[in-house]
Amino acid sequence: MKRSRAIAGSAMLAVAGIATMATATTATAAPKAAAYNGACGSGYRVVNSVPVTGKGTVYLTYSAKTGKNCVVTVRNKAGKAVQMSAYVTATNGSSPWVYDSGKYTAYAGPVYLPGKGICVDWGGSIESVSVSVSGSNCGRFAAGVVTHH
Repeated sequence: MKRSRAIAGSAMLAVAGIATMATATTATAAPKAAAYNGACGSGYRVVNSVPVTGKGTVYLTYSAKTGKNCVVTVRNKAGKAVQMSAYVTATNGSSPWVYDSGKYTAYAGPVYLPGKGICVDWGGSIESVSVSVSGSNCGRFAAGVVTHH
């Protein structure tokens, strides 16, 4: 009787150990957010960004020197070419959409739009996940409305 309890106890410990190991080996860290890659050029600073859930980040940058906005969509990790996009327009409809779309390994864009003193709509996509921001960056506190698709 004592022996069967010891064996049963050892078996339970072994099962618990295997379950713990399985949990430890299947748990994965959240992907590291994509950092802005400087694709817009010198003098552009990030003024807004929005994550493309689990895949990357879309950045809106601005150059005070040129008065232009620039949008770039950056993947969390470069790899096989996938469908991506980056786009921007004036919220008031005074400009056409400026966009870049195609299969890319690391980022889409940059796309530029003169934007001094105007609100912009902008966004991007990676594979089937897209995000857009409406009516943003009209001034210091206009973050805009984010839409995830």
